Amino acid sequence: MTFLAFHYAARTDVGLTRANNQDSGYAGPHLLLVADGMGGAAGGDIASSIAVGRLAALDEEALGPDEALDELKTAISEAHAQIVGRARNDPELSGLGTTVTALLRSGSTLAMAHIGDSRAYLLRQGTLDQVTSDHTFVQHLVDTGRLSVADAENHPKRNLILRVLGDIDANVPVDISVRETKPGDRWMVCSDGLSGVVSRDTIHTTMLEVEDPGDCADALVALALAAGAPDNVTCIIGDIVDIDEAPDGVGPSTAAQVVGAAALDRHRPSGAADTPAARAAKLTEASAEDEEEDVSRWGSFWERWRGWGLTIAVIIALAAAAWGAYAWTQNQYFIGEHDGVVAIYRGVPGEVGPVELSTVLEDTDIALDSLQPYARDRIEATIRVSGVEEARAVIAGLQAGV
Repeated sequence: MTFLAFHYAARTDVGLTRANNQDSGYAGPHLLLVADGMGGAAGGDIASSIAVGRLAALDEEALGPDEALDELKTAISEAHAQIVGRARNDPELSGLGTTVTALLRSGSTLAMAHIGDSRAYLLRQGTLDQVTSDHTFVQHLVDTGRLSVADAENHPKRNLILRVLGDIDANVPVDISVRETKPGDRWMVCSDGLSGVVSRDTIHTTMLEVEDPGDCADALVALALAAGAPDNVTCIIGDIVDIDEAPDGVGPSTAAQVVGAAALDRHRPSGAADTPAARAAKLTEASAEDEEEDVSRWGSFWERWRGWGLTIAVIIALAAAAWGAYAWTQNQYFIGEHDGVVAIYRGVPGEVGPVELSTVLEDTDIALDSLQPYARDRIEATIRVSGVEEARAVIAGLQAGV
């Protein structure tokens, strides 16, 4: 009889531009998990930590295949409920959410749960496959033949996620599946901070050539940092090993590894503090600070000479600002509800006094009540888009339940 186990490693880095790490990662004898939080500095880290905290309980003992799938579904549902409850009790956390990509091992099978744009990859006999599909607007365009895979990599809306585990009080659909695994398989779970900046070919080569899971995860994170790492970077590597055939000192791993927002060292700075990429990021920040200093210097000059011209200048500035603000709103678009159907608007939601800041451009024939609850909630909260064509594509994606 073959006895399989994970030989694993978890790594994360805050990246070169983010102030804190909103990713959370977990690797244990039975569970590999990445959660990429969103919702601002005071939200994303909480959402991803809640997800890891609930799902980590599944790693405590071995489960049968059917039991593992049921337990994974239950844990995801409870994590979602906890995130909703946290946002409800603290209005400042409104909008928090997290992706989840989890692999729960049971013998030679893996129960998988996936929502959002974190990813799972499988390297088997030298071939690398992406086994999850991103729940993003751009992936929907690819799936429907409206965009090529090459163009999707640089699309300006590639980070627009259509599904997350978040504070929407509805049953958000999660991709659940069961997969067979075998000795020699190498699994990688990562946040988009890695897959978004490191090419598939480079990921493939690194996973193929770097033997130790820890060294492989370190190498992949380092590659993301070298590419500029504009987001948090989290990588989990899990090798499937036969306990009876594993070389001395190879496996299986037994101590759980927690990284990122859910870890005790969540405030750890980037490991690339003195690399060329980090210095380039600092130069960008310094340039922004210089611009702020120039503005401050002009403010001091104005303070000395304001005198009689202040009133006139204020009137001119207010008039220009009002016109500029209105002109800006007329170049904005969003999706919302109008008389019970999904509609496309020009402008921004809301009004200033008696003036409405938006007008309906196009009513669709899609009744709001016909959509799934999570999609209906997103429409009611409004979704900002760049134009009518993009709005139609996003609506089609929500209607299809992607």
